[in-house]
Amino acid sequence: MKRYLGRKLAIYALTFFLAVTIDWMIPRFMPGNPVQTMLSRVSLRAEAVDALRGYYTRAFGLDVPVWQQYLNFWRAVFQGDLGVSIYLFPKRVSSILMEAVPYSIALLLPAILLSWLAGNKFGAFAARRKWLDNTLLPVGYLLTATPYMWLGVLLAWAFGIVLDVFPIAGAYSFQMSPHLSWAFIKDLLWHWFLPFASLFLVMFGGWAIGMRNMIIYELEADYSKYLESLGAPARLIRKYAFRNAMLPQITGLALQLGVIAVGAIVTEIVFSYPGIGHLLMQAIQNQDYFLIQGCFLFIIMGVLLANFAVDILYIIVDPRTRRGMVGES
Repeated sequence: MKRYLGRKLAIYALTFFLAVTIDWMIPRFMPGNPVQTMLSRVSLRAEAVDALRGYYTRAFGLDVPVWQQYLNFWRAVFQGDLGVSIYLFPKRVSSILMEAVPYSIALLLPAILLSWLAGNKFGAFAARRKWLDNTLLPVGYLLTATPYMWLGVLLAWAFGIVLDVFPIAGAYSFQMSPHLSWAFIKDLLWHWFLPFASLFLVMFGGWAIGMRNMIIYELEADYSKYLESLGAPARLIRKYAFRNAMLPQITGLALQLGVIAVGAIVTEIVFSYPGIGHLLMQAIQNQDYFLIQGCFLFIIMGVLLANFAVDILYIIVDPRTRRGMVGES
């Protein structure tokens, strides 16, 4: 067990190093100059622009050689300093991320968990009902093949413009400011529903189709046929089939939870929802090196933690993994 975890941690440490290095490189391969982009938003005389360009270049640490910028970046990461945003100067990247993270979590966590539970239950049930299976297949494939952006636009048009039931932009009404009250919470939920619904429907179709296919595969496996020949009750066979079919679904769930760190970029853009995805798009458009690095660092850590959780979860859930680890030692 210790050897297994040690090897895994070494792999994750190497992956983290390479991914964060690429994270540092990506903004610097982008065309343009972030400081120039920042100064282009204001009207100043040429002398003032030159003076400010030099000031901001030094302030952001872009006046030193690239190799030194790389070393400074790693030093700052280990100190928990993600730098100052160029686009939202003088706000620090860490505080900007902390403002966006709750919105992404509140949007994606319920969508992922509820769609996973509902999709698995419905898929397993549909695999045993032919009439429902005939309905599930086309509807499920239609949902899972639907782009988030297109479904989001469709829901916004139908329920926000035609029926005028739900708002279609922002996390709360523009005339309100965040505070703890039932009126504000209700307003949050009203703005949250359409982005949530677009994510839930697409994910639900994927989970349902996946579970339906896995259940059918497991029921046709040799161990199911063997149990059936021994006269085992159909309920017992379905129970074993369901448990085996859940393993890849659990893996998919853990990886999806890692995607929370990415945010629902397209959905957040469609609904102007202020999560990580929407923030990352703004950072890219404004060539904000430090905000881009901060967003990708948050994403890297989320995905790696999700993968590590999958490894630990498999040890707990799947006895075959534990036996393999005992065999290695």
